[in-house]
Amino acid sequence: MTAAAQREAPPGAELKVAVLGGDGVGPEVTAAAMQVLEAAVRNESVTLSLTARPVGWKAVLEGGSPLPEATLQACLAADAVFLGAVGHPDAIGQPRDRLPETGLLGLRKALACWANLRPVRVPPSLVGVSASTPERVRGTDVMILRELGGGLYYGEPRGEKDGKAWNTMVYSEDEVQRIARLGLSLARGRHGRLTSVDKANVLEVSRLWRRVVDETAAEKGHGVEVDHMLVDRAAMELMLNPTQFDVLLTENLFGDILSDQAGALVGSLGALGSASLGDGTDLYEPVHGSAPDIAGKGVANPLGAMASVALMLPHTFRMEASAQRVESAYEAVLADGIRTVDVKEPGQEPVGTTAFTDAVLERIESTTESAAITEGVR
Repeated sequence: MTAAAQREAPPGAELKVAVLGGDGVGPEVTAAAMQVLEAAVRNESVTLSLTARPVGWKAVLEGGSPLPEATLQACLAADAVFLGAVGHPDAIGQPRDRLPETGLLGLRKALACWANLRPVRVPPSLVGVSASTPERVRGTDVMILRELGGGLYYGEPRGEKDGKAWNTMVYSEDEVQRIARLGLSLARGRHGRLTSVDKANVLEVSRLWRRVVDETAAEKGHGVEVDHMLVDRAAMELMLNPTQFDVLLTENLFGDILSDQAGALVGSLGALGSASLGDGTDLYEPVHGSAPDIAGKGVANPLGAMASVALMLPHTFRMEASAQRVESAYEAVLADGIRTVDVKEPGQEPVGTTAFTDAVLERIESTTESAAITEGVR
């Protein structure tokens, strides 16, 4: 964890956030998320400092690189980074060093992020829009913990030549051990169960993964029930019986796929947020992509971006109460039937990005005022 993640923001502290809107709907949901962040800390005796920088295809068009040096330096100087989304159809077929996704991978590596937390909780208000049945998803509360610094996305050699292409999945014992330790710690603070996902019946990397997880659990897993599941079965079980899972521990590729699949449990990828933590600056981003087909139409769901803010507040700034106000606000708005089009139920009139954000801001402000009155009575 970063040094910032180990201390509470003291009164008068400056909370420095690098803001990377990115591509497609990224700038729209980022703007909504920053409004929510500002509202959440307004009465907390801290100063919020936001520094906006380009990333992704927007940055390529402006200067030729998906991760400009000025953007990287702003991120390294910040306490936290918020990223909207990267990706654009015009980038297809571009050299690898001009791809928006190359910028994202480079950013994660430069920030030393190796743990990606993707919580998947189905609130009662969204049970009816799940791709599964209400009976199956009701009560779902899964923490998908994805190893973020290794695996196929970073392994060498990689390349394409003479009609062939190759990638390399590599993990060291140390990399598996550190993510397993974090998974055990998370499980211990939740419901005490950890399911490690692999493909140990086929892949040598997965066999090492399983062995190291078992060794780490034997040493550090007191009070945690640990089991293993092959990734293909995990994909099925996640849809058929999601409430069996507490912490789902995965390597990089499997976690990317499973967490996107988990979006179907809440009805939309637009509803999920994430936190990428490690040894440097923390990175927060909604799970969804850039959705260029709806960019600029004002209909993007900012819920995943807001959920990412709700992760930033406790993990980087240790502002638990502020995070709870954000979560309570957007869940109350959903319960009131105020929804963007991707999570609306039959008979509900969808609202746009701005209207949903305004409703959440109104809830945050009302709960903040109520808390201040209560504190005054004391």
